[in-house]
Amino acid sequence: MSYFSRRKFLGKTGALLSAMVAAGFITSSAMAADYPTAEVNTTGLAVTDDTVTVGILHSLTGTMAISETGAQEAEKLAIKQINESGGILGRQIEIIQEDGASDWPTFAEKSRKLLVNDNVAAVFGCWTSASRKAALPVFEKENGLLYYPTFYEGLEQSKNVIYTGQEATQQILAGLDWVAEEKGAKTFYLIGSDYIWPRTSMKIARIHIEKVLGGKVVGEEYKPLGDTQFGSVINKIRLKKPDVIFAAVVGGSNVAWFKQLNAAGITADKQTLLTLSVTEDEV
Repeated sequence: MSYFSRRKFLGKTGALLSAMVAAGFITSSAMAADYPTAEVNTTGLAVTDDTVTVGILHSLTGTMAISETGAQEAEKLAIKQINESGGILGRQIEIIQEDGASDWPTFAEKSRKLLVNDNVAAVFGCWTSASRKAALPVFEKENGLLYYPTFYEGLEQSKNVIYTGQEATQQILAGLDWVAEEKGAKTFYLIGSDYIWPRTSMKIARIHIEKVLGGKVVGEEYKPLGDTQFGSVINKIRLKKPDVIFAAVVGGSNVAWFKQLNAAGITADKQTLLTLSVTEDEV
């Protein structure tokens, strides 16, 4: 099984910091001399003479916890490094962390708490597009700022969100072009978790496969988020014998997916797997 995957990597720190600076309410200590403390607008936000408070909102429990751990660790690392270098205009960043619990209404509820009750200056969080879309109306209503730390399907924009990852055409099309050129792939089996990001991604993938690459989709299937039973899908894949398995399985489901593929003998020397979402902990 050859892998061409976009890892959810801890290197989000750099993009995170760049976005914070670009937004204008965070700057490095090296820039502090040019922006006196008195010029910072603290109206209505949890900002004092000594601290700036931000929220971190990811799934610490449930099926998505395995995928979101790296993101919240990267965010905490970035904040630690900023604090150690002098903070923001001499202020230390304080964190209020909440658990989205792999439940989309909970993300909306916790977003409201962070923005309304805690008055945080910004929130770093969400992972799945479903959690982001659940939280987005809250950020727009309360005029809060969400830093979204990963790739997504595109087709959305909001003045209240800074999207730090690739949208679908920057990720999916590059991967499909690679397997077509390097592997000579013509037939594809599509599988994903059942929510907006995998479904939209696969719709884009199907169009590109059929209209641009001249290939064929021989199967397409979606599994409930958190599902760990892939036997029926694997049997269909064996029958169809695709050149490429194109997967957008997420969270804890990925662990079962990879284990069952290997147990079925679908291994590196026999099958190309192009997967859009995987972390080191899931394989």
